[in-house]
Amino acid sequence: MMEIGLNHYLVLSTILFCIGLIGVMRRKNLLLLFFATEILLNAVNVGFAAISHYYGDLTGQMFAFFVIAIAASELAVGLGLLILWHKRHGTIDLDTMTSMRG
Repeated sequence: MMEIGLNHYLVLSTILFCIGLIGVMRRKNLLLLFFATEILLNAVNVGFAAISHYYGDLTGQMFAFFVIAIAASELAVGLGLLILWHKRHGTIDLDTMTSMRG
């Protein structure tokens, strides 16, 4: 029987990070950009938690907890700005944000 080890978690974390990075680079919609950013941060959290469990230290898990808290506050501010942008311009397409008009 095969046991799931640290390498498996790190490979999962790397795959999730690559998916999130591709999502950040290719998205045209601001809401999907936020989702891709969350995938990036959660990939890093999986790596932190796996390494922390492997070494028997809670430091990585505590750091992952703080990353989750920061990501939640970043998403709340970002969604507020997204709603404001949608009210003013009627779209959340990133191509319309390249020309900032006052």
